Amino acid sequence: MAGARRMRPWAVPWMMLGLLCLPPCARAQTKIPLETVKSWADAFGGELYSIVTKYSGSLLLQKKYKDVEPTLKIKEVDGLELVKKFSEQMESMLRRKVEAVERLVEAAEDADLNHEYNSSLEFDYYNSLLINEKDENDNYVELGDEFILEPNEHFNNLLVNTTYSDIQLPTNVYNKDPAILNGVYMSEALNPVFVDNFERDPTLTWQYFGSSTGFFRLYPGIKWLPDENGVISFDCRNRGWYIQAATSPKDIVIIVDVSGSMKGLRMTIAKHTIITILDTLGENDFVNIIAYNDYVHFIEPCFKGILVQADRDNREHFKQLVDELQAKGVGTVSKALTESFKILREFRDAGQGGLCNQAIMLITDGAVEDYEAVFEKYNWPDRKVRVFTYLIGREVTFAPNVKWIACNNKGYYTQISTLADVQENVMEYLHVLSRPMVINHDHDIIWTEAYMDSALFASQAQSLLLMTTVAMPVFSKKNETRSHGILLGVVGSDVPLRELLKLAPRYKLGVHGYAFLNTNNGYILSHPDLRPLYKEGKKLKPKPNYNSVDLSEVEWEDQDEILRSAMINGETGYLSMDVKVPVDKGKRVLFLTNDYFFTDISGTPFSLGVVLSRGHGEYILLGNTSVEEGLHDLLQPDLSLANEWIYCITDIDPDHRKLSQLEAVIRFLTGEEPDLECDEELVQEVLFDAVVTAPMEAYWTTLALNMSLDTEAGIEMAFLGTRAGLMRSALYVGSEKISNKKFLTQKDKESIFTMDHFPLWYRRAAEHPPGSFIYSIVSEDDSEGGGLPKVVTVSTAVSVSVDGKMGIAAAVGVQIKLDLLQRKFWMAMQQPNDTDCSGVDGACPLSCQDDILNCFLIDNNGFILVSKVPEETGKFFGAVDGSVMTQLLNMGMFRRVTMYDYQAMCKVPYHHHSGAQPLLSPIYAFVAAVKWLISDFLIFLLEFNMSSFWHSDNLADAHKHKKHDTLQPCDTEYPVFVYEPAIKETNGLISCGDCQKMFVAQQIISSNLLLLVTDTVCDCSVFPPVRMDAKEVKYNASVKCERMRSQKLRRRPDSCHAFHPEENAQDCGGTAGISVCPALLLLPLVLLLR
Repeated sequence: MAGARRMRPWAVPWMMLGLLCLPPCARAQTKIPLETVKSWADAFGGELYSIVTKYSGSLLLQKKYKDVEPTLKIKEVDGLELVKKFSEQMESMLRRKVEAVERLVEAAEDADLNHEYNSSLEFDYYNSLLINEKDENDNYVELGDEFILEPNEHFNNLLVNTTYSDIQLPTNVYNKDPAILNGVYMSEALNPVFVDNFERDPTLTWQYFGSSTGFFRLYPGIKWLPDENGVISFDCRNRGWYIQAATSPKDIVIIVDVSGSMKGLRMTIAKHTIITILDTLGENDFVNIIAYNDYVHFIEPCFKGILVQADRDNREHFKQLVDELQAKGVGTVSKALTESFKILREFRDAGQGGLCNQAIMLITDGAVEDYEAVFEKYNWPDRKVRVFTYLIGREVTFAPNVKWIACNNKGYYTQISTLADVQENVMEYLHVLSRPMVINHDHDIIWTEAYMDSALFASQAQSLLLMTTVAMPVFSKKNETRSHGILLGVVGSDVPLRELLKLAPRYKLGVHGYAFLNTNNGYILSHPDLRPLYKEGKKLKPKPNYNSVDLSEVEWEDQDEILRSAMINGETGYLSMDVKVPVDKGKRVLFLTNDYFFTDISGTPFSLGVVLSRGHGEYILLGNTSVEEGLHDLLQPDLSLANEWIYCITDIDPDHRKLSQLEAVIRFLTGEEPDLECDEELVQEVLFDAVVTAPMEAYWTTLALNMSLDTEAGIEMAFLGTRAGLMRSALYVGSEKISNKKFLTQKDKESIFTMDHFPLWYRRAAEHPPGSFIYSIVSEDDSEGGGLPKVVTVSTAVSVSVDGKMGIAAAVGVQIKLDLLQRKFWMAMQQPNDTDCSGVDGACPLSCQDDILNCFLIDNNGFILVSKVPEETGKFFGAVDGSVMTQLLNMGMFRRVTMYDYQAMCKVPYHHHSGAQPLLSPIYAFVAAVKWLISDFLIFLLEFNMSSFWHSDNLADAHKHKKHDTLQPCDTEYPVFVYEPAIKETNGLISCGDCQKMFVAQQIISSNLLLLVTDTVCDCSVFPPVRMDAKEVKYNASVKCERMRSQKLRRRPDSCHAFHPEENAQDCGGTAGISVCPALLLLPLVLLLR
C-alpha cells in the first residue's frame, strides 16, 4: 500500500524479546501454540478462497481478460490535455447561458425605453401566489386567473408552465403599487425571449428577472406557496446573484449608535438594519462593525483595525455579536467616523480588500456634534468613501444633520421608523453604488458562488442541488434619467453544477480520479468530497457554511497551499501529492499519489482541477469489438450501465428523457434513434466489456442451478463492474431472501457507479494485491435498520498488462451472509480430541469454543467480522479489547493514521444567546411594541410591523430554544487504523498486574483479514479501550483570532465601477419608496393574536 511504513526485519524479534522478558511474578495463564493458530488460519483462508473464487467467478473473468490482452491497448492519459479540453467544453456551455441572459437584458432595456410610466395603469398579471385560486363563488380571484401547470422532468418534476412566466412578490410589497404594475407590464416583453432561449438551448433551467422594485418574474411559471405563517419572505433583491450583478465589490464599515437614547424599539430596528446590510454582502466584499457611545469599540475585538471578508462564516459571526449589543451612555460619532476612515484608507493604500467601492454605513437616532472636520480631513475633496446614513425612529429633529452627512459624501439618507421599513430603505444604497455602472452602461457578467436556493421553492419538492447563477444588470437607457443611473433590475439563469461536471466524463478519470471546481476566492464550487448537507433529526439541511468551504479544507494535504494559489491565480499547471483518502464514511483510508492538473475556465471566475491517481489511474484501456457481437451481449438480462454516466445525451429531447442509459445505447447502436448523441469512445468500451464478461452469465447460472442448499447456504449474489461502468449480477437465492436489498441500487450510492465515484468495493479492491480479496462489513452504526450486520461483501480487482503497463479492467465479487462466514470460521478453529499433541508447546487439543480463549476475525482496519459475542460484530476491535490493540499498535502490526475533517458539525451546549436574532422573535417584538403602544397607540396601528414575518428564518428561531443542543460547523481530527501487510504474524504477552495475557495474530491468506486468538483468563481491563471517536480541534483565543484575521489569497473580480463624473450626487434620499399594502400593516398583530 502506497505510503505504508515498513518495519525493519530485525525490529519484531527485539519487540517480542521486550514483551517476553517480563517479571517472573507475572505468569502467563494460558499458552497458545503458534503452529496451531497458523494451521487454523491457513485452513480457514484456503476454504474461504475456494468459496469466493468459485462463486464470484473471478478466475474465469481474469482468464477472459488475459485472453484479450493481445488485442488491448493501454493508453497513458495526458492530464494537462484532458483538463484543457474539459475547460474548453465548460466554457462553451457557459457561454450559451451568457448569450441567453444577454438576449433577456436587451429585450428588457428596449421594453423600458419604449414604455412610458403611467401612475394610473390598470393591469392584470399572473401572480404566482394567486394563480388558479377561486373565491367562494367559484370565480378566479383578482390576479389569479387560470394558469396551466404540468409536471416536467427537466425541472425536477415540478408543476410548471413552459409557455409563460409569472410574478412573485414578497408579502411586504403591495401587488397593485403603480411602480410594480408598470414594471410588470413592461417586463411582459421577456416572455417570448424566455421561450425562445429554452428552444435554442434545452439545457437551460430557470430564467428570471428580479426588479429593483421587488417583483420577481420567473420562467417557467410555477405556483408559489406561502410558508406555514402565510408569508412569502423571498425577496429577489436579497439574493446573491442580484446584489453581485447590481454592484461592484465593496469595503464597508458599519457604524452603529449604542448610546442610551437608542434603547427599546430603536435598538431592535438598528440591529435589524445591520443584519439586513450584512445580508447584502458577499464573498467579494469586506466589512467591519463599530459600535459607539462614550467610546468606540469594534464589536469583534479580534477584528480591530481591519476589514474581513464578508463570507458566510464572518457574516453569521457578526450577527451573533450584533444580537448582544446594549444601549447605554452618550453618543459621539466623530471618533467612530475617524476610525472608519482610517481603516478604509489603510486597506486602500495597502492594496487590500475589494479595491473598488468604499462606504460607511451610519446607523443613529441623531447626530449633534461637529463632525464636518472629520470629512474635511479624511474624505474631501475626492470623496473616495461614500457615507450612507440611516436615521432610526420617528423623531425628525436631527434629520437635516443626518441627511447632510450623506448628501455631502456621495451617499444616501433614509429614515427608518418601523421594522417594516428596513428592507426597502437598506436596498437604496445598492442603487447608489450601481449608478456609475448604469451611467456607463457596463453590462458586467457575474457568476455566483455555489448555492442551494431552497428558499426559492421552499414549499415544493425541490431537491437541494448546488448551482451557480449567471446574471447581468438591466439599466434604464432613457436620456432624461441618465445622470440618475437607474437600475431596473437583474436578469439571471441557474446552472446546476452537476451539468457542468457531466463534461468531465467519469470513465476518463480512472478508479479514484475526479474533477472539481473552485472560485476566485478559493471556495469550492463542486467537489466529490464536499458535504454541503447535515442531518438534523431525520431532515437533511444545508450546513451554515456550505458554500464557503475553502479548497484547503477539502484538499487538506496541500498544506503550503501551492495548488490553491495556482488555481486562484487562474494558472494552468500540474502538481503531485501523496494523499490519504477517507472512504466508507471516514472509517477506512486509501493511500494514493495523486496528480493534479488545473486550468481556468475562460470568461468566468472559476478554475477546473482534474485528479488522476498515479499508476493504474493514469491508464485508459482501449479494446475493439464489432457492434453486432457487442450488441448481442448488451441485451443479456443481467447487464446494466451506470445511469448517472453520460453514454448518450438523453436530457435534451423530451422523447429521450424516459430512456435509461442502457436503452439509449442500444437504440443508438441499432439505429432506432439516429438523433441520439453518444460518446462513441465510451460506447466502444462498453461493447468490448460486454463481450469479455458475457461468459460470466452462463457460469453464474450453472452454479445457481447446481447449488447445494445444505453446504452452500448463505451465498447470495455474484456481481462485477468494469471501468466502463458496465455491471452484471446474478442471484444465488430468491430476490425475497436477499439480506441487503439496497446493495447495487440507488439507495446505496456507495455500491454503484455514480458521477462522483466508482463503487467502494471496486475502489478498495483496486488498491489490494491482484488475486487477493477484500472482505467488507458495514460497521454497527451503518447496518440496515440499525441492527447487527448481516452480510459481507467480497471483491477482487481484475488487472491486465500490456507493454509493461498495468491497468484495472474490472472488479468482481460475491455477497455472502455473515453467518456462513461465522460457520466456516468456528468449524476451522478447533482441533479434534484425538489430535497428536506430542511436541506441541502449549494447550492441546485446542478449540476457539474453549472458555479460556477468545477468537476474532478482523479486517485490515480493525473491524470485527466474527466474535464469540454477536453484539461485537461490526465494532472496532480496539473498543472491545484495548490491551491487545495497544500492543498491535506498539509492535507495528497496525498503525494509527490521523485524519482531519474541516466540514464537521459539532454539538454546542445550549445558551440563552442564539446565533440568529432572538430579539426579532415575535415575543420580543410584541413586548417592545406594547411599550411603544402605551406612548403612541394610533401611530402604532398605522406604522408598526415586524420583520420577523417578512423573514421566516427569524420566526423559526423562536422555536430553536426548545432544543438543548444545536450543531455548528467545526474542525475535527480522528484516527483510522491500518494493518501493515508486511507483518504476516505476531504474538506477545501483555503484563496486566499479577498476570500475563497471551495473544497470537495471524494473517489469512489472499485476503485483508486477520485471525486474533487471545487468552481470556488474564483480566487486562486496566488498559483503556482504543477508540475511533472524532475529537473537535479546539483553538485557544489567540490562535482563533489569528485564524479569523488571516487574509487568504484571492483573485478580485476583473471590473470595478466606483464613481462616474456625470453622477447626480444630489439624489441623496429623503423621499418615499414602494408602498406597503395598508392591510399588511396589521398582519403582525393578527398573527400574534392567533
